[in-house]
Amino acid sequence: MRYLISGGGTGGHIFPAVSIANALKELDPEADILFIGALGRMEMERVPQAGYRIIGLPVRGFNRAQPWKNVSVLIDLVKSLRQVRTIIRDFKPNVGVGVGGYASGAAMWAAAKMGIPILLQEQNGFAGVTNKILKDKAAKICVAYEGMDRFFPADKIILTGNPVRQNLLQPKAPNHKSQISNHKSAQRSLLIIGGSLGARTINEAVKAALPTLAASDIHVVWQTGKVYFESCKAAWIAAGSPENIECLDFLADMPDRYAQADLVISRAGASSISEICLLGKPAILVPSPNVAEDHQTHNAMALVNKNAAVLVRDADAAEQLIPTALTLIQDDKQLKTLHTNVLKLAQRDSAKRIAEEVIALARTNA
Repeated sequence: MRYLISGGGTGGHIFPAVSIANALKELDPEADILFIGALGRMEMERVPQAGYRIIGLPVRGFNRAQPWKNVSVLIDLVKSLRQVRTIIRDFKPNVGVGVGGYASGAAMWAAAKMGIPILLQEQNGFAGVTNKILKDKAAKICVAYEGMDRFFPADKIILTGNPVRQNLLQPKAPNHKSQISNHKSAQRSLLIIGGSLGARTINEAVKAALPTLAASDIHVVWQTGKVYFESCKAAWIAAGSPENIECLDFLADMPDRYAQADLVISRAGASSISEICLLGKPAILVPSPNVAEDHQTHNAMALVNKNAAVLVRDADAAEQLIPTALTLIQDDKQLKTLHTNVLKLAQRDSAKRIAEEVIALARTNA
């Protein structure tokens, strides 16, 4: 079987795409997999690192703020559609898989026009523009949230969840709290994560509250992201380099960090939400306002409405985030409630379940 997978632009699209490819290889070791991405975007680096071939298209997103600049964007879109038709004629895929992003739109549109069945995977609780455009051409649409029939035809929807990093379920340290840094086993642990680049609002809230956090009996793991690390580290040093606060740009041992955490502060990206659900972690979610159609708020509200997470809006984080965290982390009853409820929302073996749907669809076009 030959599988064409397309999408990217952000890690939130790339990671599910690679996870689906890995699951396809496990279920179908003879699978021939080809990725299509957008030139200059991160998938052109990440996909080959994962061991897969990828071809880049010159496709770009539309400039909504300055529409008159979109002439060249349209020209590149036409070029991309021509290129992808050639790729499809040469590769002859049995099925196309789209995970969102500019390249996915061009690749899946062309595939459907050429009679190739396509499956879409939507990571967020508010459907992306590309997948909404492609919904009528898709044979199946795998989603991570309930209620997605407000965006997609109900008879095409399959609730599979989002793939997560499998090693998150396999922490290495047998006694997490005693083996990581200066964390005493009796201490509560607060994990603050802002993604690989970091989250400015979350970091600013932590910096402002460093004296309060330093005076608490809480172990804080503060993952600042690479962009903000130097300024955060300087603030940590200025606060006296408190021993109960770890200031790190990147966490190489995420399974252990999650395992030790009593409470997590995080943005509300699709991958982060899926990890929090699967691990049953009480969480305070701070949706990023800098994403298309405010989809992180929709992701977060899917949990908040079921009392499975706490929401602090980005605009309120400076004043509310750390006080909310310090209160919640000492509230055993609420922590247990959040843990119980968020576990109910977990979707397990998502990559395998999506891959099974892809293979079933491919067989209809074998």
